[in-house]
Amino acid sequence: TAEGWISSCSFRNTVFSIRNHNSHRMGPQMKATPGRKSVALNRPARRNYEILETLECGIKLVGTEVSSCRQGRMNMQDGFAVIKEGEVWLRNVNIAVHETTGSYFQHEPTRERKLLLHKKEVRNFDQQIKREGLTLVPLKAYFTNGKLKIEMGLGKGKNVRDKRQDIKNRDGKRELSRMMKNVG
Repeated sequence: TAEGWISSCSFRNTVFSIRNHNSHRMGPQMKATPGRKSVALNRPARRNYEILETLECGIKLVGTEVSSCRQGRMNMQDGFAVIKEGEVWLRNVNIAVHETTGSYFQHEPTRERKLLLHKKEVRNFDQQIKREGLTLVPLKAYFTNGKLKIEMGLGKGKNVRDKRQDIKNRDGKRELSRMMKNVG
């Protein structure tokens, strides 16, 4: 078959069939999705910053932090990143304590966490931050192949006028799509 293989052989006039585990279908099967599993999303970041560039990076965590992230207990709304001595550190990201672990083995919820990037990427971000006054903000967190990844955005802060203009544009597009729907 297309999904599995079937092999048969005979021994003393008896035919034996050997099948792999995918060749028989007994109903819907639960399979792990190889793609991304979203953990946290920083919605205010796109509202408060004009994101110019995004980059995926790893993050260095301890065991109880990983368990809490898998449960979706991560808050990135006040988070930002700083560059110190050629390393990128994520600040003000709250990863809640793990419920079933004792207090001795717990992590600190809002500690600084190291982001894993190549030196060239760190230098590039550092130059842009110093030259243009930009900010590194976390946009979303997700698991890819069992590893937690953070999508960081290099952004420029929006002022009140920019935010109002974005709201006007969004409302205009919504009204236009509503009118097109009624016409067609």
